[in-house]
Amino acid sequence: MIKSLRQITCGQTVTVSRVQGEGALKRRMMDMGITKGCRITVQRVAPLGDPIEVMLRGYALTLRKADAEAILVEGT
Repeated sequence: MIKSLRQITCGQTVTVSRVQGEGALKRRMMDMGITKGCRITVQRVAPLGDPIEVMLRGYALTLRKADAEAILVEGT
């Protein structure tokens, strides 16, 4: 089932199926290493839900909720 990265809970590991958006937003995501097939583990979520910290490609990345909403993932 495909969900947005924002809907994933702490500790889950998912695979990126698509990055939505156009132009600068999509390019920025790709520059950070978020591409189709990339494995992402949600490490932490702030108490109010924004931002979220994820681990991908060997480094930690913090994303805003709005940016995480644009990343579609498939879970295990």
